[in-house]
Amino acid sequence: MDTVPDILKVSILGRESIHCGFHLIPYIAHTVLTTLPASVYVLVTDTNVAQFYLSAFEKAFSAEISKLSSAKPRFLSRVIFPGETTKSREGKADIEDFLLLERCTRDTVILALGGGVIGDLVGFVAATFMRGVRFVQIPTTLLAMVDSSVGGKTAIDTPAGKNLIGAFWQPEYIFIDAAFLESLPEREFSNGMAEVVKTAAIWDETEFTSLESNAQLIYNAIRTPSTGNAGRHISTRSTSQSLLLSVIRGSIYVKSHIVTIDERETGLRNLVNFGHTIGHAIEAVLTPHMLHGECVSIGMIFEAEVSRAMGILKQVAVGRLVRCLRAYGLPVSLADQRVSRCPGARGLGVDRLLDIMRVDKKNSGPQKKVVILSRIGATYEQKATAVDDALIAKVLSEAATVKVDLSAPSGIQHVKMATPGSKSISNRALVLAALAQGTCRLKNLLHSDDTQVMMAALQELKGASFAWEDGGETLVVTGGAGSLEVPTAGKEIYLGNAGTAARFLTTVCSLVSPSAAPDAGTATIITGNARMKQRPIGPLVDALRANGSEITYNESEGCLPLSIAPKGLQGGVIRLAASVSSQYVSSILLCAPYAREAVTLELVGGAVISQPYIDMTIAMMRTFGVLVTRDPGTDVYQIPQGTYVNPAQYAIESDASSATYPLAIAAITGTTCTLENIGSESLQGDARFAVDVLARMGCEVVQTANETTVTGPKRGELKAIGEVDMEPMTDAFLTACALAAVAQGGEGNTTRIVGIANQRVKECNRIKAMIDQLAKFGVQTKELDDGLEVYGCPFNTLTRGASVHCYDDHRVAMAFSVLGTIVPDTIIEEKRCVEKTWPNWWDDLENKIGLKVGGIELPRAESSTTATSGTPSPAASASVILIGMRGSGKSHVGRLASAALSRQFIDADAYFEAKHNIGVREFVLVNGWPAFRAAETEVLKEIIQKAGTGHVISMGGGVVETPQARDVLKNYAKTGPVVHVLRDIEEIVNYLGDETARPAYGEPITEVFKRREPWFIECANYDFVNHITAGDGEATNSEISRFFKHITGQPNLAESVAAGKRSYFVALTYPDVIPALRHMSDLTTGVDAVELRVDLLRAHNAPGAIPSQAYVTAQVAALRRATSLPIIFTVRTISQGGADAFELLGLALRLGVEYIDVEISASERLITELAARKGFSQIIASWHDWSGKMKWNEDVVRSKYTLASRFGDIVKIVGKADTLQDNFVLHDFVAKANLQRGAKPIIAINMGVEGQMSRILNATLSPVTHPLLPSKAAPGQLSFAQIQKALNLLGQLPAKRYFLFGNPIAHSMSPTLHNAGFEVLGLPHTYELLETASVGEELKATLAAPDFGGASVTIPFKLDVIPLLDKLSPAAEAIGAVNTIIPVIEDGNRILYGDNTDWLGIRESIRSRAPSIGAPAAALVIGAGGTARAAIFALQSLGAQRIYLFNRTASKAQALVDAFPDAPVKLIETLDIWPAEGPAPTVIVSTVPASATTTDGTSPGAVLLPLALFDATANGVVVDMAYKPAETPLLTLAKSAAPKWARVMGVEVLLEQGYVQFETWTGRRCPKHVVSKSVLEKYFAAA
Repeated sequence: MDTVPDILKVSILGRESIHCGFHLIPYIAHTVLTTLPASVYVLVTDTNVAQFYLSAFEKAFSAEISKLSSAKPRFLSRVIFPGETTKSREGKADIEDFLLLERCTRDTVILALGGGVIGDLVGFVAATFMRGVRFVQIPTTLLAMVDSSVGGKTAIDTPAGKNLIGAFWQPEYIFIDAAFLESLPEREFSNGMAEVVKTAAIWDETEFTSLESNAQLIYNAIRTPSTGNAGRHISTRSTSQSLLLSVIRGSIYVKSHIVTIDERETGLRNLVNFGHTIGHAIEAVLTPHMLHGECVSIGMIFEAEVSRAMGILKQVAVGRLVRCLRAYGLPVSLADQRVSRCPGARGLGVDRLLDIMRVDKKNSGPQKKVVILSRIGATYEQKATAVDDALIAKVLSEAATVKVDLSAPSGIQHVKMATPGSKSISNRALVLAALAQGTCRLKNLLHSDDTQVMMAALQELKGASFAWEDGGETLVVTGGAGSLEVPTAGKEIYLGNAGTAARFLTTVCSLVSPSAAPDAGTATIITGNARMKQRPIGPLVDALRANGSEITYNESEGCLPLSIAPKGLQGGVIRLAASVSSQYVSSILLCAPYAREAVTLELVGGAVISQPYIDMTIAMMRTFGVLVTRDPGTDVYQIPQGTYVNPAQYAIESDASSATYPLAIAAITGTTCTLENIGSESLQGDARFAVDVLARMGCEVVQTANETTVTGPKRGELKAIGEVDMEPMTDAFLTACALAAVAQGGEGNTTRIVGIANQRVKECNRIKAMIDQLAKFGVQTKELDDGLEVYGCPFNTLTRGASVHCYDDHRVAMAFSVLGTIVPDTIIEEKRCVEKTWPNWWDDLENKIGLKVGGIELPRAESSTTATSGTPSPAASASVILIGMRGSGKSHVGRLASAALSRQFIDADAYFEAKHNIGVREFVLVNGWPAFRAAETEVLKEIIQKAGTGHVISMGGGVVETPQARDVLKNYAKTGPVVHVLRDIEEIVNYLGDETARPAYGEPITEVFKRREPWFIECANYDFVNHITAGDGEATNSEISRFFKHITGQPNLAESVAAGKRSYFVALTYPDVIPALRHMSDLTTGVDAVELRVDLLRAHNAPGAIPSQAYVTAQVAALRRATSLPIIFTVRTISQGGADAFELLGLALRLGVEYIDVEISASERLITELAARKGFSQIIASWHDWSGKMKWNEDVVRSKYTLASRFGDIVKIVGKADTLQDNFVLHDFVAKANLQRGAKPIIAINMGVEGQMSRILNATLSPVTHPLLPSKAAPGQLSFAQIQKALNLLGQLPAKRYFLFGNPIAHSMSPTLHNAGFEVLGLPHTYELLETASVGEELKATLAAPDFGGASVTIPFKLDVIPLLDKLSPAAEAIGAVNTIIPVIEDGNRILYGDNTDWLGIRESIRSRAPSIGAPAAALVIGAGGTARAAIFALQSLGAQRIYLFNRTASKAQALVDAFPDAPVKLIETLDIWPAEGPAPTVIVSTVPASATTTDGTSPGAVLLPLALFDATANGVVVDMAYKPAETPLLTLAKSAAPKWARVMGVEVLLEQGYVQFETWTGRRCPKHVVSKSVLEKYFAAA
């Protein structure tokens, strides 16, 4: 061997067996061969590591073996597949079989070269092979180096969980070669740094402080290749290398020390599980998309928050932990985009995570073992602490509620506390100290998202260095005296939603000088989240540009992101518009001393907003050595040149805005609160809140120079105060609104808040936010130009249980938590947004103020992911923006979409005209097109700002004409859906020929379309084809509902897949699907989805070419009109048996296709990009073996399954069977795969005739054919009916008997309905009549029979049958009757479940015939019997705003009203006059016999149906539940009096509810086209 490398050794269990260094391969070979003599050395590694290092090990061992004078040992290597699936019983057996085959004996030494999987697996082999052989750990990942290789834990995974079978088996050596990390992907390095940070956090604050300060230096060690074995010896080791090795050694030392004391994990060793209790649960859901260290990083923050909630850990420690982990590129919350993009992110519910924690070996019962930090570097106990599930659930929950008991006193009667440091002062102090020379110790710095962002940015600019003292209570800032550098090329400074940081740093970045570093960028880029990219920064940029700075908007004009050239600040006269934000002023003031000339800052453009904040900045600059003067009587400031000088110490005041919340709680609950460090001498305007607002509301206020005490009046006695100007304390207006909601007396009940117009451009439009959210409590408000009025109510009349949307705004969340202290069950969504200024607000509410806080888990969107197509951010609630040519049908589509989504619709043209008080056409005539386009862009921005969630917005056709508007749309499309509405251009031309409301184009429409089409494509992330033809309305309406629900988080996925039931799809093999559309009902019988084989499509004019995107779009649109089933979009490539056209998959996302088949043989980069923007579509990750050589029990299949699981929501693997036995091996593979935790649904089939058995037994989306198809999509395909018959013969689908219970029932259509469906689907079931005199023994015996499948129930047994049932559905309970019986398995027991589908038949009859009605403004029910109850229930589910009820017997009608106390039912006495406050009904449901109604008054005692019953001008639906005759008096009257109304016969409602019964019993959609034809033919024949 060459000269001995310089080694750092670590002792474990009394032996110095851990050797650390660089480039150690020759040293490893020499050490192992000379100290561990053996006959065989076996190196086990995986294919990833082998390509880098196997040959070097073989060469080194060969060289050392050749030097041996004794018998030459053998050196063998075994290369296995990488990934967690290899760490299994099968993987272990594979290595053991290799060892046995090679005649290895007990003196064998095994070397594990690789990451944690290799180390765990090979270590377990060594522990058990020949009852234990020696082994050596050679970890190649940072995570394995500092964690899994140390301590002797070895294990394999099983379907029941990870690491459940294993042994403690200590390695002879652990060789840590840090040079291996140079080939490690940076994400994997960060993955390991999570464990390094964890170890320092629990054990060594000094080491933690080093990690906080040296992230860049540590990364440099792996980013710079150590050529020529640099680092092997200390003399060649760089500073970065030395630091990296020291960090690794330090982390290993801590674990080795713990393991030496507690090898078998009986107590102390539990400490290394900090972050793992919760982190492992997160990992179980997100694996393999998120790495172990990434999940543990999030787990550490959650577990630190648990400690904080227990009152043990201070927020400063949590903040330091967050900052440190972020510095190493690790996620710290579940809101991180890397998490939200994961397919499994939807499964991160609180209950799910707690369930996973329960199976952890360390946990039992209603408590979990959690390592609790007491401070950085120390733990609460020398072992894991038992923590109640309820506390963990509260921390994990995304929403919060204050638990209110109005009969008891509210919280602690006198609270004395301090609020966190001021955000405003903290941010200013950070900038000043960083720009100053010398060192400053900042006390009481706010530890929050905003300050973390500011510190990170200043470090990125190399403007200062930061260190912590006093356990993190003091921040030591060493200033850079104004020296700033451009960040590394490609590096953006991300500011989240930190508005203060964005505005201050815009000017700070203009001070940056060019960098001489070779990797430096040419400009500084600052960016933020979606909301930050909407917040204005234009006035500040305009002022800096005018002063010579080069600043470019990278996206939308007037907003981040910005690109700022390193030119320095010129200085001289700077004119700034300061009427929007005082932060613009402070930004220039703070940086002005470093300009090339002394600065004269002139504030122009109207009244200056928030003067106290400007005064604050000037006062703080004075403390740091720069004196700013103001010209008397003007808004002109003189700032001299100079360099700030850091004071030795600077104490930051408590935050006055935050102080308003505990003071307001005292005011609203009648208690007392004293706040320290906030008084009359405060720099902050919000410190006046107690005196100027609370005292006027009736509170007793005592304020000294540094302390404020507020005592509230008795609960409910706050006074409204009329008008209050809150311009000096604008951020406090939200708190005032919360109090004003319950303030009365004094000035009546009105509180008028003015001077706060700037609050519209904060984290959200706060004025609109307060108006919208107060409305949820029943509080009325009125918006003003510069504020709002709030009309107070008695607190006990406010609506309980309101769920407050916080717009990711900390002030909104905390203000409504104040109101939540007296309004029970108030839910504060997005509770974590308080981390911006008071991260421990919820803990302080409980621990300091004495109120109980609970966690609430909010319902999640029905999707496998939370990102929209083309965007990485969650946006299910984001408003939908429609763009497209005039005449494309945007308004029509938008109104139908808004009805389907229950959202408000905004027509931008109408909005424009209301805003400008002039029509669009007239505006253009008066002002011209350019002025209109500019005004239209401002309207677009305003609508997005005011209605960015919960709306459908239709824009004008020319909105894409200007770059500014296109930028706004493209920026919005990153977080929300922008839909291009497409319509055939010839149809548009014909339509616009008659249109006169809009101004003329002045050029051919086709030319306008050609110009705009690329812009529409550029701006939209979805395409909707609006196909308008006569008679196609229902299909179009259905597709509008499906499409817009899909893009807003309610995708039309196959329900059977999610439920784990058998599911199927039919593969369409047509070159053109349009001729086959008339057969679609037959083709799709029984299946759950339709596969469109795009690679088989061929346009008539290009028969040999890959289909164009336009052709594919037309095919998908045509298919949508013919079926409501989800589409599987498949493009087989050449390698997988089809055409090479991967780019078409992106089109599928734009079209809102539900499933996309993606071949894992494609580029991983392309797949990853596609998966990142898949939105609410699901990916079927597929692999086909066309060679016929694949064996299901081989490693290659396991590796393909792992890869497919990583990318897909569903896994698809296709092989070929040569024998029947091949199908059994496949079945065994699937069974084992399904046992894995978090297993994805799998499609596993063998092709060929011999493989037909696999198609029969496959459970998920089995591909089927149909006799009408031109060809089978693959050899061996069967039809749906064939598979059902085969399942029956195999005993997998037993025949069931279904019945109708009632009397008389001889003429019922139900047997015809259900038996026709059974026959078409090939199901072995039968439906029979069982007519009995009563509910007696015969019915009981039928219900108990093992082949009983279900029953319909009709009169007179709908009530009598209930005692025989075990459980009723909510509908059956509300309606008070059962018409459907279903046997179900619950907790392993068979029970009888009673349901009522009558209401579903009524609802579907209404919804399918008039989807544009949405939630009816008014509906009418005639009758008061059992069917009327079902009708009211149906109308209530549709969201009817008023339900008129008419019945001849008033007492029965009143009883029905009483039965539905929550429904808006109003009794009426006549059918021709509606109550004065209500509109005419657009839905009418009659539940009385046809003979009980008349239109001419000739039937004595019958209800007279007047002509006025119908609003003939409206589109409506009339449903007559009478079974016969087909044409009842009501339907006849509707036909003549209201021809625009849809009419529904009673037999049609019967069919609708029968379809529901059929699917409920069988799990299959009823073949409606066959069933309805059979039933209606029989019905009319008997009429």
